[in-house]
Amino acid sequence: MAKNLVIVESPAKAKTIGKFLGKDFSVKSSIGHIRDMPKKNMGIDIENNFIPTYEITTDKKKVVADLRKAVKVAEKVYLATDEDREGEAIAWHLLEALNLPKDTPRIVFHEITKSAITNAIVKPRTVDYQLVDAQQARRIIDRLVGFEISPVLWRKISGARSAGRVQSPVMRLVVEREREISQHITNSTYKVKAELVSEGGEMSEVKLSKEFESKEQALAFANALLSANLTVASTEKKPSKRSSKPPFITSTLQQEASQKLGFSVKQTMTLAQNLYREGSITYMRTDSFTLSEIAIEAAGQVIAKEFGSDYHHIRRYKTKDTGAQEAHEAIRPTDLTKPSIFGIEDQAAKLYSLIYKRTLACQMSDAQLQKTQIKINISGLEEKFLANGEILTFPGFLRVYDYLSSEDKLLPDLNKGDILSLASFKARESFSRAKPRYTEASLVKKIEEMGIGRPSTFATMVSTVQDRNYVTKETREGVERAYQLIEIKDNQVIQSQPSEVTGAEKNKLFPTNVAYLLTDFLVKYFDNIIDYKFTAKLESDFDTIATQNVPWQGVVKNFYTPFHQKIEDAADISREETHGMRELGTDPKSGKPVSVRFGRYGAFAQIGHKDDKDKPAFASLRGSLDIESITLDEALELFNMPRTVGETDDFGTIKANYGRFGPYIQYGKKYVALKEDTPEEVSLEKALELIKAKEKFDAERIIKAFDDSDIQVLNGRFGPYIWNGKKKSKGQKNITIKKVFGDKAPADLTLEECKKAVTGKLKPKVKKKTVKKKVTKR
Repeated sequence: MAKNLVIVESPAKAKTIGKFLGKDFSVKSSIGHIRDMPKKNMGIDIENNFIPTYEITTDKKKVVADLRKAVKVAEKVYLATDEDREGEAIAWHLLEALNLPKDTPRIVFHEITKSAITNAIVKPRTVDYQLVDAQQARRIIDRLVGFEISPVLWRKISGARSAGRVQSPVMRLVVEREREISQHITNSTYKVKAELVSEGGEMSEVKLSKEFESKEQALAFANALLSANLTVASTEKKPSKRSSKPPFITSTLQQEASQKLGFSVKQTMTLAQNLYREGSITYMRTDSFTLSEIAIEAAGQVIAKEFGSDYHHIRRYKTKDTGAQEAHEAIRPTDLTKPSIFGIEDQAAKLYSLIYKRTLACQMSDAQLQKTQIKINISGLEEKFLANGEILTFPGFLRVYDYLSSEDKLLPDLNKGDILSLASFKARESFSRAKPRYTEASLVKKIEEMGIGRPSTFATMVSTVQDRNYVTKETREGVERAYQLIEIKDNQVIQSQPSEVTGAEKNKLFPTNVAYLLTDFLVKYFDNIIDYKFTAKLESDFDTIATQNVPWQGVVKNFYTPFHQKIEDAADISREETHGMRELGTDPKSGKPVSVRFGRYGAFAQIGHKDDKDKPAFASLRGSLDIESITLDEALELFNMPRTVGETDDFGTIKANYGRFGPYIQYGKKYVALKEDTPEEVSLEKALELIKAKEKFDAERIIKAFDDSDIQVLNGRFGPYIWNGKKKSKGQKNITIKKVFGDKAPADLTLEECKKAVTGKLKPKVKKKTVKKKVTKR
């Protein structure tokens, strides 16, 4: 029997650590948190200094029971949960739930290696109650927000599920960026590029030193260029360098994995967590750029061996953020002699390789470059042509990381006074762009800059706003746009108007209609939970609890008192205030007003007013349409449904429309879902193809039909059944034949029997179970 018990968070981590410890140690897992506040009520005594009530969660009762058994037989227990605040809180909950003494050894390590584990065992500490208090303050405030504001949102805003303390500012960022984009006014300028040829026949790509504001200016320049002389005004060469980036922290790993590997932040953290638990990398939730001296030395040895000493340059990084935990390390491989790992999934291997290269690169020499700029005079004109080149003279860290991003661009060897001639010329109309929509990675970067959340919460914050349907990640096709092009060909100025596709988006974040309403509501009535500075200040308060032993109850009270007052004030807010209409204009056919708003089943357009004699017409907003940007024409287009696709002898009028469950084709009383085509575009030929496929499917399903009734006997997924003839019918149910009629053949059923079955007049034939009598031995 093992003398020592080590309790960790995850089974995978337990398995890895178990390999390093001898037979005297037993390693078990709590599988995350074991206690939480009760689900059915708030679980916080507000009147008694916000004291929380904790209980063992239902899914962890067996885990706790097994741990209690293990504790009883162990001579010594070690708590080895993760080294962040969440891990410290889990250690404290284990201490309480397992009735362990307060001086129970608590061990921490930022990498799962034999040396790290054994060193931690030798130098344990006790549970850090300041870290526990910081986590508890965060958890209690988040609980108060969730429990008190959610009922307000359910009553006031359709579609709003809840408003998290840190998720709400994240949602607001996406909403405000979308509004910036929609309000952007596009301006155009003309950018000039050309190719020049030297007397020796060498080609140079050049650009003009300025942009033209109008087509007339660009045309005037092109015409003047026809007779101008081009001479080299100057050549300037100067050395330059590029330095490697610091090792990864949580946020930069998420950003780089998104940009280079296409991973979502959630996917990145899942893969990184698995790599950590298997002992391949250090702890993946960190905001410290620090590398241990052991890691710096190991990196130096690998670099010298693989590339030579010229490529080695020791760097010791410091974290600028005063709240960062310098005791932690940056994310790095635990063994720098392993550039890759075999036997793991492909995506995890790619992420490991990225971490390995970044770690090695940060201890390598700068890349040395030579930059060249050539200025070319244009006779009779003030503007100059510029040619820029870059030569990599020493790759340095680029041998390992991001080498392809620095491609050599050589320029011909030109001297002052050399004469050049024009080979090609283009003045292209270009359009100003709004700020880009957020990707998951750029959103993480933004919230980190603003001090919202901490490394352990970034991925959760970004995924939660998507899970609650406040933000969606979408790929959208662009639209075609014409632009002006001015060229010089055969010594003549030629104008044309080509087109380009613009506005395409890949995996970008868009706010949903309910996000606009919820953001405006929170900004107006609950500014303290959606204000960026306030949220960042609260994160700073949590850091103060963790580092300066500030009582957590005071932080909670300072937040809750003004927040609760706003909750009480919200009782008087009318639903009309939170679902205000946006007027779009007038319907040319009816002369009635057209508006959009958010309702119980989502965003919709409306023609007319509820007080009109005739009822108003309604149409749901579809696809990428939203309340903020929809136009009158787009809204009116929604009312062109159902669309008549065609008339046929066999199936009568065929219509296409949108329904609650998506687009569909209707013929008579039957419906077919549209999968690939839209109701606006589906052809009669395609509709008939879908209808015939459905008819064939139905024919194979039907066992028996009756002339005078819609009731049918059908083959179903779980065997033959009686269909009541209607999709929804009060008092009539679909009936499984075997339950009511036993082994009677479905084809032999009469209409009368079927009617009695669906109306419940025939009782199911229940087989009597044989009950064995228990014999008591005396």
